[in-house]
Amino acid sequence: MSEVLPFESERRAMIDSQLRRRGIRDTRVLDAMFKVPRHEFVAAGLVNKAYDDRPLPIGESETISQPYMVAAMTEAARVQPGDRVLEVGAGSGYQAAILAHLGAKVYAIERNPNLVEAARLRLSGLGYAVELIRGDGTEGYAPGAPYQVIIVTAASPPKIPPPLLEQLADGGRLVIPVGGRLHQELHLVFRHDDDFATRILDPCQFVPLIGKYGWPEKESSLDFGPLGV
Repeated sequence: MSEVLPFESERRAMIDSQLRRRGIRDTRVLDAMFKVPRHEFVAAGLVNKAYDDRPLPIGESETISQPYMVAAMTEAARVQPGDRVLEVGAGSGYQAAILAHLGAKVYAIERNPNLVEAARLRLSGLGYAVELIRGDGTEGYAPGAPYQVIIVTAASPPKIPPPLLEQLADGGRLVIPVGGRLHQELHLVFRHDDDFATRILDPCQFVPLIGKYGWPEKESSLDFGPLGV
């Protein structure tokens, strides 16, 4: 008899009603979304809402993204075992855990020191090997470059941070929300030599990507709501 997972019925409902119904087809991504315990990445008072179809606050004016958006970004990135992946905006560590489950070598950068420490302890306790870095995600993380995949889980201004493009490997994929202060579109950027091609995916709304090549902190805090997706 197979082991019953905590919140197993909620996990299956998430996969069937939120992901498959909206077109997520990659079986590896669906398996990762089922296996990674999302309830371990939310506040204790929100555990029973962990598999709901919405983002949830994790403190520090940041969120854990809606399950569909995590799955859509991961599927678009086409992560393969052994890929070097940079996640910008680690937050709770949930997206990084999904990437690690897929067999990637994951570097995750987060500007907030409290979130970095909490995510580091959480990921280590759950057995996910992720290198967490405290820093300005708009500058990427040069020591780990080049990356086959970069996933940005915060909203970029219309001009994508140049260091992220520079640190993308030839043939690499960058998944990033791009747009204005209130709404963005999810962009999938491919690198071929020094050329970049962009495909526009879903409309979305994320908290701001703050940093040297992102939004100014004060301006961003006024213009973005407390939740992204």
